[in-house]
Amino acid sequence: MRRTSTDVNGPDTPPAPRSGGRRDRWADHREQRRQELVAAAVQALLRHGPGVDMDQVAATAGVSKPVLYRYFADKAQLWLAVGEVVAARVVDAIAPAVEQVREERALVEATIDAYLSVIESEPTLYRFLVHESGLPGLQQVVSGTSRQVATGLARVIGDRLRALGLDAGPAEPWAYGLVGFVQAVGDWWTTHGQPIRRAALTDYLTTLLWSGIEGVRRGADLPPELTRAHERIDR
Repeated sequence: MRRTSTDVNGPDTPPAPRSGGRRDRWADHREQRRQELVAAAVQALLRHGPGVDMDQVAATAGVSKPVLYRYFADKAQLWLAVGEVVAARVVDAIAPAVEQVREERALVEATIDAYLSVIESEPTLYRFLVHESGLPGLQQVVSGTSRQVATGLARVIGDRLRALGLDAGPAEPWAYGLVGFVQAVGDWWTTHGQPIRRAALTDYLTTLLWSGIEGVRRGADLPPELTRAHERIDR
């Protein structure tokens, strides 16, 4: 029977290309199949936990194990690709929440809640991303994700500080500190089986972090009417 292009166990060696277009189509096909295998690895991870092996991934994908090794040199390379997918989900959840908020306390709260929502909805994937970071290259993925979130957060915090007539210098260290702080607490939260409701934990962390930011604002030489206006907003 003739194989179709959707047969994941089909031939993986391209015919001799006759044109640039044909090469491009083969590259697109290969990338699509690679993404399908990564998606299968994610599902296998959710089904079997962080101890999942390549046989289980292959079974979930409906392919033989040699097919996996045509796309990934070893297990570490596959898990690196999975880590990139999980990291992208974290960024996709947090970035819109940060961009939509303009008041300072709400900005802190939205960032924390968005991060915790990822952990709450996909704890197995989160634990994999954090606790398997010893795999080659995965630590760079984790660091890159933190840096991407912190950079976006720093930009928004800087804009808010400038709008208040304050020095925007603290924006970047505050952003990195906020991300690191929430990551550490999030790790504790998921490791202990989420013993506190997400809404309550978000409120606890927001209150603690906001106290520091609010103290800086109150310590600045701001016109009294501006300070009072923001007090009304915060309430």
